[in-house]
Amino acid sequence: MFSRDVQQKIGFGFLRLSALFVLFILVVILYDIISKGIGVINWEFLTTAPTHGMTKGGIFPAIVGTFSVTVITALLAVPLGMFAAIYLNEYAKQGRVTRIIRMSIRNLAGVPSIVFGLFGLALFVQILGFGTSILSAGLTLGLMTLPVTITASEEALKTIPNSYRNGSLALGVTKWYAIRTNVLPYAIPGMLTGTILGLSRAAGETAPILFTGAAFFLPFLPDSPFSQFMALPYHLYVMSTQHHDIAKVRPLAYGTALVLIALVLSMNMIAILLRYWLRKKAKR
Repeated sequence: MFSRDVQQKIGFGFLRLSALFVLFILVVILYDIISKGIGVINWEFLTTAPTHGMTKGGIFPAIVGTFSVTVITALLAVPLGMFAAIYLNEYAKQGRVTRIIRMSIRNLAGVPSIVFGLFGLALFVQILGFGTSILSAGLTLGLMTLPVTITASEEALKTIPNSYRNGSLALGVTKWYAIRTNVLPYAIPGMLTGTILGLSRAAGETAPILFTGAAFFLPFLPDSPFSQFMALPYHLYVMSTQHHDIAKVRPLAYGTALVLIALVLSMNMIAILLRYWLRKKAKR
């Protein structure tokens, strides 16, 4: 039987090996994509539309389409998710109904994205008549992101001690004023971090937008929220599996993957910097 010190060293050793293994896999994937995609990254690739059957040109319409859909997703998921989390944590009676609601939200977070795509097709495209469009795709991704946003925001609110709330209430202020001034300033960093991570996941999804608005090829930019659009994840899928000359466009596919990874990593970096800035501001 090993002593506690030996057991602790063995445990930490396994943890370090696991972390190094995950880091190694990540480095291998990034190296493969960067080494094969960096050669096509230039100003023309980033600012022009695909040409010659998508064997030449760039991915600018896909970049604009991805950005537009992400904006609509944020407009739905961020305020609705945060207010739902505030209600569940601060106002709702903590009983059986609230527990069922929380369990349902957590179960929704595990639903495959293609199911949300089919739901968006039925609700936004057909029933509400938005058609295959940026709006339908953005609203679908917004619904898919809501469970993550609500859960992350509620967990951030739970980290704030009740003494912060009770101190304000003891002074005779309203409950909303106490939440707005003594809870949200300290919870917002965690709430925004979880929200942005959810949005970065939505920006890389293919299945939901496949049913609700993404086009195989559009050489022009969308002119309204009701227009079809190109998107980076679907464009990457097309270039990798559906193109008539996959070998010829493989470098362009790697370049598209590199731009998509850079977009997602940028959103994650924004979340980290924003959390750091807000936490530093709250301590003043």
